[in-house]
Amino acid sequence: MEKVIVICGPTASGKTALSIELAKKVNGEIISADSMQIYKDMNIGTAKPTTEEMQGIKHYLLGYVSPEERYSVAQYKQDAKIAIKEILQKGKVPIIVGGTGLYVDSLIYEIEYNDIKLDEEYRKQLEKIAENEGLEVLYNQAVKIDKEAMQKISPNDKKRIMRVLEIYKATGKTKTEQELESRRNPVEYDYRVFAIDWDREILYQRINKRVDIMIEQGLIEEVKGILEKYIKFPTAMQGLGYKEVVDYINGEYTKEEMIEKIKMETRRYAKRQLTWFRKNKQTVWLDGTNDIQENINIIINN
Repeated sequence: MEKVIVICGPTASGKTALSIELAKKVNGEIISADSMQIYKDMNIGTAKPTTEEMQGIKHYLLGYVSPEERYSVAQYKQDAKIAIKEILQKGKVPIIVGGTGLYVDSLIYEIEYNDIKLDEEYRKQLEKIAENEGLEVLYNQAVKIDKEAMQKISPNDKKRIMRVLEIYKATGKTKTEQELESRRNPVEYDYRVFAIDWDREILYQRINKRVDIMIEQGLIEEVKGILEKYIKFPTAMQGLGYKEVVDYINGEYTKEEMIEKIKMETRRYAKRQLTWFRKNKQTVWLDGTNDIQENINIIINN
């Protein structure tokens, strides 16, 4: 079974730098597992690696979907599998890198997420309930349907709450039932999974600093440009940092409030990512304070 390396972990943990150094060392190429970096023109807010940062290492599944499109986990899995095969055919090592737990799990557990056709009417009903009665009402409905799935979903995560309800409406099965059924497929590759860990306070400092840098680099201008260029945003503008800037542009926050909101929501997201990756029992945890070469040696020797 051919080996595929996976580097995951919370936002701002140093996945990009580690993966690029690792790729240089093992003759690898990188496949993104980030649900926001897939979008075109969304660069600063997603911390998409720049050409300079890539240092000549080929990256797959970055900036190739229009923000106007819906993009599912099922599509991601299909695209990632094509990229893995392409890299292996070149005699190189595929390295999956990202913090989107669903994307990572779809590969390492061979989960088949059936592409469920969107029921536009039902989606509108849910949107209306969220708007008029509050998201908490939908959250509580989802908990009644699928308590296990909801343990990993934040009460503020509208997109995923609605997804749990939509899956149940469309199939009559809960998201958890679907995942259990789909995990019966044999895993195609030998996935070696690593995650970067930091002391919580240090990680939060890194997140706060990263948000400040994004603002300096022009995140607000990036969002304005996207709003001018595209018409609709089914999921792209729900991305962390983007929805807060949109609210700021619409006059809902001052600039300072927006920055604090992005920092707070990103810290919460990082906490959820850590919880998610800790449940993957095969994960080997790397100390973020280690020298990069030290962590590369741990990966190579596992």
